[in-house]
Amino acid sequence: MIGEVAGPVTADGLKDQVTAASEVDTLWSAQALGWDALTALTLAGAHAPHVRLGTAVVPVRQRHPLVLAGQALSVQAATGNRLTLGIGAGVGVMVGGMFGLPTDRPAAFMHEYLAGLLPLLHGEPVAVAGDFLTIRGTTQVPGAEPPPVLLAALGPAMLRLAGSVADGAVTWMTGARTLESHVVPRVIAAAQGRPAPRIVAGLPVCVTGDPSGARARIADRFGMAAQVPEYRRVLDLEGVTAPQDVALIGDEETVSGAIGRLAETGITEFAAAPAGTPAEQQRTTALLRHLASPPKA
Repeated sequence: MIGEVAGPVTADGLKDQVTAASEVDTLWSAQALGWDALTALTLAGAHAPHVRLGTAVVPVRQRHPLVLAGQALSVQAATGNRLTLGIGAGVGVMVGGMFGLPTDRPAAFMHEYLAGLLPLLHGEPVAVAGDFLTIRGTTQVPGAEPPPVLLAALGPAMLRLAGSVADGAVTWMTGARTLESHVVPRVIAAAQGRPAPRIVAGLPVCVTGDPSGARARIADRFGMAAQVPEYRRVLDLEGVTAPQDVALIGDEETVSGAIGRLAETGITEFAAAPAGTPAEQQRTTALLRHLASPPKA
């Protein structure tokens, strides 16, 4: 993961992140309070021309499907069609508190949103007048292919929607036990008869010689997630108290083993968010780059 996940970053800093991680399979960007995730990925794509790109995720309550479709297809055209579009209903406290938008019935809202967004990404005209949205129009960006769409999903209803309508799911702050018992089975079951879903798990990672200090730094950066109902539920399912309890922390051997454990849960991709001091983030990125590199003959 690149961008602001570890704190505010300049354009030059973003380029440095991309350069440091350019050998991984996919660069992911989350929509936070600064950089626009799709703009950040367009910049990243110019500096890493052979790496896939993905949003994890863009909250959509504040982006009409016609707007988001145009933005996503623009990124596709600018980057050679390397985008995976991860979207979500958004954290309720932010959507309601910051934007003054309704947060009720998130799964029903997302079902209606996808009914408009997916055809628009394929260049098809849409005429929807639903409970939440009015969508009339089409979006055309020559040279842009429709990107895969993944859904931020933690609860049962959203996980079913991720498998049955979208191309898969994205999680955040969800530990291995919960991925294995709660997330993966629901998405796969909902996708019966469809192409195999992608399941992308995002977690903070810190390769360090100071695990207790790293836990404190991750608690300081991500601790508010424990007070957000959406993440509180999956932390409770995991049987832990706070984000630092699901983060992958330790030396290279420890973190490599933890990533291997994630692979055993049935997820298809791991979106690692380097955390900690600048030196720890560099050490973390070096390990991720090593693990992502194909073995030499």
